[in-house]
Amino acid sequence: MPWCIKKCPYCDFNSHTLPKVQAVQGTTSVHDLPDSALPAALEQAYLQALIQDAAQQQPLAQGRCISSVFIGGGTPSLISAKGYQWLFGQLKTLFNFDANCEITLEANPGTLEHQPFADYLEAGINRLSLGVQTFDSAQLQRLGRIHGQDDAMQAITRAREAGFNRLNVDLMHGLPAQTEAQALYDLHTAIAQGATHLSWYQLTIEPNTVFFRTQPVLPEDDILADIQQAGEAVLQSHGFVQYEVSAWAKEQPCRHNLNYWQFGDYLAIGAGAHGKISQPAGIYRFQKTRQPKDYLAQQPASMLNWQAIAAQDMPFEFMMNALRLKDGVPSSFYPVRTGFSLDSLQPVLTRLRQQGLLVADENRLQCTARGFNYLNDVLSEFVTD
Repeated sequence: MPWCIKKCPYCDFNSHTLPKVQAVQGTTSVHDLPDSALPAALEQAYLQALIQDAAQQQPLAQGRCISSVFIGGGTPSLISAKGYQWLFGQLKTLFNFDANCEITLEANPGTLEHQPFADYLEAGINRLSLGVQTFDSAQLQRLGRIHGQDDAMQAITRAREAGFNRLNVDLMHGLPAQTEAQALYDLHTAIAQGATHLSWYQLTIEPNTVFFRTQPVLPEDDILADIQQAGEAVLQSHGFVQYEVSAWAKEQPCRHNLNYWQFGDYLAIGAGAHGKISQPAGIYRFQKTRQPKDYLAQQPASMLNWQAIAAQDMPFEFMMNALRLKDGVPSSFYPVRTGFSLDSLQPVLTRLRQQGLLVADENRLQCTARGFNYLNDVLSEFVTD
């Protein structure tokens, strides 16, 4: 869902400022609605495009069930709960859904842009991911967020009261001039409010963002290291388990994210969406056109850059995902999910095990604690010239 009320200066995702006045599908009809809602005709046109997109990909499912859905953005909570109810009704005519399908919605804590959380729950969404980033109002302003500290805390409370038992909170650390105490305050607050899952990651400055052009002063490396170490101790003391580089779960890990890291397949609908599919001829990645207006103009939306992962790139592609998991994956996943034997990688795997960077168990592909701390170095061993 590619629209936001406002583009954040650190964001390099495919998000576009919500049009306040929008003509849809070349008509002269103009829709001028409050900032807190997507124009109704635009929502309808986009949802219909998503279904056409999904129908085009139906054969790629190869009879498999949909086990998880992640609605990202942009700001997916700009789409109405009624819209999602219609969307999932249509999708279920195209695909078989697992009875316990995990459906995650990213939502902004801004008080004006979403309906009551109970409506989303009723529409079939059973997991929320709130983009809080920080509970410090001054930092939220620097980050260009449209919500304040109270909005963020109230959003978590309302989501839990509505019946969402699975609730992720996105938090960033290493913010401009942030101290260790401020970073830990964010963690304590999210936990106290009832988060069951935390995506806790360091702010990085990405190209093609406002922060890249006018870079803020970030904390020095020593402070960042102290924040990381102290934050991990806080999370562990409250029963959160790290299962991926930036993901901590108190109860259930995110099934959808696990599928990514375990090199599973996934379909992709929507402007800028990326997919990965295994077929007898090879493993393919594809993406959709990024601009919403271009996406809407394509009926059905075409796949861009449909490209097989080259054999020489497969070790890095697989390990880049699997070794992000704290527990790694069974060694058997590599031949099953890539179609290639591990034999050619044995010299690299043996060297990394001897260096204490991978666990000694040959039945697992997993970093040691030291290897996890030097993950980029480990991954570089799988890059081929």
